[in-house]
Amino acid sequence: MDYVSALLPPVVMAIFFIALVVTIVKSQGGSNKGKEDAAVDGALARAEAARQKPASS
Repeated sequence: MDYVSALLPPVVMAIFFIALVVTIVKSQGGSNKGKEDAAVDGALARAEAARQKPASS
């Protein structure tokens, strides 16, 4: 039974990792893509504005 207790943690972690990858792949594109792209574009615009603000004053 020692081999079961030795193999259980890696198997559980592998199942969790596979579920995580599947969730990430499923959430890409579709109806969420426009919302995600808008959030990234907004964050990049704020970062660019913050970087340029001190230089112009």
